[in-house]
Amino acid sequence: MRYAICFTPPMGDPLSAAAASWLGRSVYSGEPVELPALAGLAVSEVAFHTAVPRRFGFHAMIMAPFRLAPDMDEAQLLKALMLFTSAEAPFEIERMEVARLSQCFGLVPAVPSQAMHLLAARVVQAFDRFRAPLGEDEIERADPDRLTAPQFTNLHRWGDPYVMDEYRFHMKLTGPLNADVGRRLEPALRGLFEPLLSGPLRIESLALFVEPETGAPMRVHSQHPLGKISARPRGDKTRRFTEVPPAQGDAVRPSLLAAALRAGR
Repeated sequence: MRYAICFTPPMGDPLSAAAASWLGRSVYSGEPVELPALAGLAVSEVAFHTAVPRRFGFHAMIMAPFRLAPDMDEAQLLKALMLFTSAEAPFEIERMEVARLSQCFGLVPAVPSQAMHLLAARVVQAFDRFRAPLGEDEIERADPDRLTAPQFTNLHRWGDPYVMDEYRFHMKLTGPLNADVGRRLEPALRGLFEPLLSGPLRIESLALFVEPETGAPMRVHSQHPLGKISARPRGDKTRRFTEVPPAQGDAVRPSLLAAALRAGR
């Protein structure tokens, strides 16, 4: 089992629905979603080029997937995440846009967000104690020979090359594409997502993601709203976090949830 701390819009957000349709899988239910019919693109072509982000689900990574340290358990992680998010204030990223991310396409801030950058750094610092050290195979998968000196330092200190000054907030929508395929997919991506990006992106929660076993699709375990309950709108004060129902076939773990709630009193 691995965990990750990410941002993803709420389940009912139109951006979540569009991303689930494009990627062919809901990051909340874990279930397949029918891919959209797009002019000039076969469904099989879209499915092929979205295979990598489909497994990880629609998200912006904040703390990369990690195994729990031997002296930590899920209830302790949930308690710490609830306490952490209650001390953080919601904020907005003024505008997101469809853009190239090296060889991929994704959503990125039109202007870098200092608030998001600082939040990401605080998450990595606060939850590093929950992370088991990387194994030799995990370090090798990070391809350390291709990292810059700061990225190499981050890999060994924080378990992820792309944190702190190397962090870039982004939400990936495709795997690597050559130039010709990129030109074919870009109009469809813009047509699907740009109508949903006219307003700011509200950063109002963090999501705990889980990967049940190596290579399994990741999905949202629970959403944790930012800010103190007393400061939130009246209709939004009933729960400190929302546990997402398990995907079909997943085991329900009420004992862990109950333990976290008792610990968070």
